[in-house]
Amino acid sequence: MKVFIIGIAGGVGRRVAALLAEAGDEPTGLVRRPEQAEALGAKGIRTAPGDLVAMSVDQLAEAMRGCDAVVFSAGAGGKENDEATTRIDGDGPGKLAAAAKIAGVHRFILVSVFPEAWRERRMDASFEHYMVEKKKAETELVLTGLDWLILRPSALTNDSGTGRVDLGLAKVHVEITRDDVAAVIVGLLRTPGLNRLILEVTGGAVEIGEAIGALASSSTQAGRR
Repeated sequence: MKVFIIGIAGGVGRRVAALLAEAGDEPTGLVRRPEQAEALGAKGIRTAPGDLVAMSVDQLAEAMRGCDAVVFSAGAGGKENDEATTRIDGDGPGKLAAAAKIAGVHRFILVSVFPEAWRERRMDASFEHYMVEKKKAETELVLTGLDWLILRPSALTNDSGTGRVDLGLAKVHVEITRDDVAAVIVGLLRTPGLNRLILEVTGGAVEIGEAIGALASSSTQAGRR
């Protein structure tokens, strides 16, 4: 399986790429800095120089041509400024979806954010803007004809993965490791029957393969009704 990852040098994206490479798949993606290419190349992960914001839709389509799936895990997340958040988190997924359509890549997984209901923690204005842009991106992706999946993880940590999650259509959010989110994404990539769903994931007690299998089984049964 050949997977094009936007955000391949980021916390979740590089973990997804590493898991795919270890399994013999072909992850690839764009990097903006030579040191990013070197670090990923040392793990056997091929990249190309490029920038989601600067590249045209046609250029992005050419970069992903021949891939089986696209994963969007990039995010400014308020770390730079609101304009960057709009360009990357808000406009980026739609731009990439348009490129995927041109390139004939139908499978698209968007890593989003926990839903608005999780507001007991105080969020600053830049984070609120990030949430608005993520919602905009979700809405635009849902309106495409792609075989999309939207994954809404809880607050992310860099702790070691547990291999266990709570995954479903709606969850009470706590925290989840980036390792576990990456493993869920890889599992979803290998489960093509799950598509056009918005899934939420947080730390939990169910083994990742089992959690995805249960969703796939439920989806199959629903399709037979």
